[in-house]
Amino acid sequence: MQSHLLNSASVDTYRQLVRDGSDLVARHVAAAQRPFTGVTPHALAREVGAVDLDAPLADTRAALDELSRLYLRDAVWFHHPRYLAHLNCPVLLPALLGETVLTAVNSSLDTWDQSAGGTLIERRLIEWTAARIGLGPDADGVFTSGGTQSNLQALLLAREEAVGADRSGGPRLRIFASDAAHFSVVKSARLLGLAADAVVPVATDDRRRMEPAALERALERCRRAGELPMAVVATAGTTDFGSIDPLPAIAETCARHGVWLHVDAAYGCGLLVSPTRRTRLAGIEQADSVTVDFHKSFFQPVSSSAVLVRDARTLRHAGHHADYLNPRRMAERGIPNQVDGSLQTTRRFDALKLWLTLRVVGADGVGELFDSVLDRAAEGHSLLVGDERFHVVVEPQLSTLVFRWTPPRAPRDAALIDAANLHAREALAASGAAVVAGTVVDGRHFLKFTLLNPATTVADLAAVLDLLDGHATAYLAADRAA
Repeated sequence: MQSHLLNSASVDTYRQLVRDGSDLVARHVAAAQRPFTGVTPHALAREVGAVDLDAPLADTRAALDELSRLYLRDAVWFHHPRYLAHLNCPVLLPALLGETVLTAVNSSLDTWDQSAGGTLIERRLIEWTAARIGLGPDADGVFTSGGTQSNLQALLLAREEAVGADRSGGPRLRIFASDAAHFSVVKSARLLGLAADAVVPVATDDRRRMEPAALERALERCRRAGELPMAVVATAGTTDFGSIDPLPAIAETCARHGVWLHVDAAYGCGLLVSPTRRTRLAGIEQADSVTVDFHKSFFQPVSSSAVLVRDARTLRHAGHHADYLNPRRMAERGIPNQVDGSLQTTRRFDALKLWLTLRVVGADGVGELFDSVLDRAAEGHSLLVGDERFHVVVEPQLSTLVFRWTPPRAPRDAALIDAANLHAREALAASGAAVVAGTVVDGRHFLKFTLLNPATTVADLAAVLDLLDGHATAYLAADRAA
């Protein structure tokens, strides 16, 4: 069995296995004519459930053949130009190279004696990202598993800064976020043990951005009620609409009230390297903490995310002394020790993927790719505005388009139009020709394009709109016939 371990005696086998695996993936990528096969969970579950995990296969080739049937055959391909559903991006080749390297070496980024150069590479990327944001010379941060963890850690730090050493159960803590903010804000509040109503929703304007005046009123009500504002969460790229809250006005309000400002830029962080649209993040430099998801708008494989803070000292709230990690001795000797700044202990060297991307493609190259996606979203918005079959909600600030099939000939029954939109999305996915998302706006069902693929064209968008129209029209025809 030791022959299956990676060591000096097995490197030739390792090389062959990597070649076999990459060849298999390459064949599937090259052959993918559509983003999905439309397989149902029930059908695939039968095949997966029939596998006897106590009976190994004869060799690795047999295992890859089985994997091809159980996974790759029906995988959802984000590289396909008609995958338009969620915040999943095609990935850059240097990042895939980094994934291969980091997985084989298997460094853990919690302490220096488990990672050495990996620690320094991550530290350098944190410095680079903080500088791109403009957080100042005392900034710090750490890579995380994703935006949800980054938001949780940021709100943990905000809570500890708000309550200080007072654990006597003082005033009720409140978090303020727009009604379009990510669900992880509410989830984080629950994980932090806050009250069920701790997150106060702040109204948005007609572009689905937080209204600074509404935030001001909410903070004043909180103070009058004897409650303690713990944090304001501004969003730079809401999941549904790609909206960017007015960060300068929100930052001014937070400064005046002495409230921690967290900016969730998990989606919008690609603007940090945009050659043309960086100003859309104006005000982010005034945040106390920032979430960035490189695996969204930097074209990185999952996972690659980070949380950044203006004041490095606040990261101490995530630390806990453990003798076997020797954090104090390391600090005394000037040895970097990342575990004290993270919610995780064992942690992958995900920073390597971004490092190789920047060293090969460059920040400007990544920014140009993200800009092309934003250009396509603007063109898609114009397409929808000019198509009487659809109603589009807002002009995108990033790359999300929310729209509803509601042609002039359709009946005025809103519930029936809801059903037609739902059916169109499901029928499209079942066909495998394209994958789109859906959401609810003002109680009604809408469709959603999330564009993160520079290979997607306006012709792709037009073709998918025609497919949606066909499925929705067929649904109404069947309803009338019934």
